[in-house]
Amino acid sequence: MRARARVLVAVPVSALGFALVGCGVQPTGVIGAGEPATGLTRGIRLYYASDGGLRGVPVLDREIDDLASVVKLLASGPPPAEQRDGLTNLVELGGYTVTGRGTQVTLRLESPYAGTGRDQGTGQLVCTLARAQSVLDPKVRTDDVEVTLRPPGSPELGPYRCAEFLGG
Repeated sequence: MRARARVLVAVPVSALGFALVGCGVQPTGVIGAGEPATGLTRGIRLYYASDGGLRGVPVLDREIDDLASVVKLLASGPPPAEQRDGLTNLVELGGYTVTGRGTQVTLRLESPYAGTGRDQGTGQLVCTLARAQSVLDPKVRTDDVEVTLRPPGSPELGPYRCAEFLGG
């Protein structure tokens, strides 16, 4: 009885070995594929409102060197192609100053702010400024940036992180 058990076990193992060798796939070494993919994940993005939530639009044709120019560009609204795609601007600001240091960005407003702090317009500002700060200071990750809005005569709004406004 013992001899039969050994034969039955040995047959399937050798058949399996034959099947693996006979499949025609030869082992290979490491194949270099070059640098990691890059593209729209780098650089400034402006965030606009849509029915489905905020969407980032890359700024491809402009050199941005400070946060104030990013806010000005955002306030001018989405390009026509993005407008046709359903994106809109909910940001309306009077005068402002914006400063960024490390992971902290502060937007000081000179006029009352119409947003509630949890609306898409505030999300546009927060996500756009967070992304811009991380591009202007490469040691800072977008997800770590906290943005505070300081309207005159009202309590400050924030600090907020972009992730609070994304996801629909």
